[in-house]
Amino acid sequence: MSSTKRPSAWKFAALGLLLTGAMAPLVGCQVSVAGQTLPSPYYLQDDVQYFPAGPENKLANEAAALKKAQAESMQTQR
Repeated sequence: MSSTKRPSAWKFAALGLLLTGAMAPLVGCQVSVAGQTLPSPYYLQDDVQYFPAGPENKLANEAAALKKAQAESMQTQR
């Protein structure tokens, strides 16, 4: 009985590989062609999220705020 199931399993595996290969061009991926990185065909509809790099030192914002406050207090005292 196992010999009759084996060919059908190979058929399903071959069909799956064939379908996967056929659907691969339909997926919008970033590709590299001749040294150029080309965007996905759907890049205009893509929801791009940009997170700018933060300061390496987590206290940098606090230090900048203190300097700004000191500068403003020096100007108001004059």
